[in-house]
Amino acid sequence: MKPFSRILIANRGEIALRILRACSELGIETVVVYSEADRDANYLNLADETICIGPAASLQSYLDIPSIISAAEITDVEAIHPGYGFLSESAQFAEICQSCHIQFIGPTVENIRQLGDKAKAREMAMAAGIPVVPGSKEVVPDEEEALRIAHDIQYPVLIKAVAGGGGRGMRIAHTDASMVQGFHGARSEAQIAFKNPDVYIEKLIEKPRHVEIQILADSYGEVIHLGERDCSLQRRYQKLVEESPSPAVDDALRRELGEAAIRLSSTCGYRGAGTVEFLLDQDDNYYFIEMNTRIQVEHPITEMVTGIDLVKEQILVASGNPLRQKQEDIVLQGCSIECRINAEDPAEGFKPCPGTITRFIPPGGPGVRFDSHVYAGYKIPSTYDSLLGKLIVHRSSREEAISTMRRALDEFLLEGVETTIPLYKEIFRHFHYTKGNFDTGFIEEYFLDS
Repeated sequence: MKPFSRILIANRGEIALRILRACSELGIETVVVYSEADRDANYLNLADETICIGPAASLQSYLDIPSIISAAEITDVEAIHPGYGFLSESAQFAEICQSCHIQFIGPTVENIRQLGDKAKAREMAMAAGIPVVPGSKEVVPDEEEALRIAHDIQYPVLIKAVAGGGGRGMRIAHTDASMVQGFHGARSEAQIAFKNPDVYIEKLIEKPRHVEIQILADSYGEVIHLGERDCSLQRRYQKLVEESPSPAVDDALRRELGEAAIRLSSTCGYRGAGTVEFLLDQDDNYYFIEMNTRIQVEHPITEMVTGIDLVKEQILVASGNPLRQKQEDIVLQGCSIECRINAEDPAEGFKPCPGTITRFIPPGGPGVRFDSHVYAGYKIPSTYDSLLGKLIVHRSSREEAISTMRRALDEFLLEGVETTIPLYKEIFRHFHYTKGNFDTGFIEEYFLDS
């Protein structure tokens, strides 16, 4: 079956460019929408057609469903690729695409609804026999029930928005007082961020690793996994460095995690690319935490170790093609590491640093890939996420990958704004990181003032 002939890309920045490249190689025409803030983006020159959909504010552009649907209908596209963020996990958007006879390149509406609600996803995981972190079985309605659950599973606990993501709508509580404060704080933040104040409560796993499994599924019931990514290096639940494979996962655990991810995906009839996320405790026990129903920012490291173009596979599956790979075809080769290059100042609490890039010379050479839309003279908008690009290395061993990443960071020249590059130079020379001894608290413990 042929892929789509014409796709609209409903996103911006590096992921818009990434999708453009995949479409070009598949021979698919592209329409890219953009806001007034992105009018001068270089990647627009690669599209067959471009349409401005509104001013800089996301609610009036990249989150404006009527404007995007209108652009799709005017340009006569067959499908819309939402990338990540913005509308990529919006069941409403996917449903409207469906009603307009436009294919949403992602999972089904029901997949998004079920798995986007973290409480429901947790129930599905339990039904599939996958371990979950002890906690509430459903949405917690009030602070009295929150306190009862906290006493039952014992402090510390984690309060989480059912529609959350990126660390928003999350609070840690160690006492009754912080439980009450955190419960109301998480609900308020969740209402603002997701228009849904519902929260649930989990036992806080001390010093865990964050490990996720990439899956691909087609419309014919076939599901495969492509190994794991270790995303433990993060600050306030925002990922900074990812690697595949994880230095904490051996072949037996990888097989077990992969089988669990496939089981969950099969249970809900999942379609497309997705990521099943787990916490791994210090005794190698794993617990399901959520499933992301979209392509992930960190997907390139899986591409590097498997040789599979995930964005192409997403598009092909959405167009009705069966998976081109079997599970036995998936072999992880070497080690890949990714750094998110953000326009942020780590010394100032990761404060965003919009501005103009005055000099820009990205690294290259053997084993280095840089996915980015920026250039010298590029003006970083204050309106959007501060991600400038993703520095990815791939080598035959973890030790060699770390050495290549050090060299690439030393080569990197980006002036005009503060970035996370200096922090990464320190991380990749830190004894515990190089030995693979780290958890989700690593950045706070060694690099941030308390």
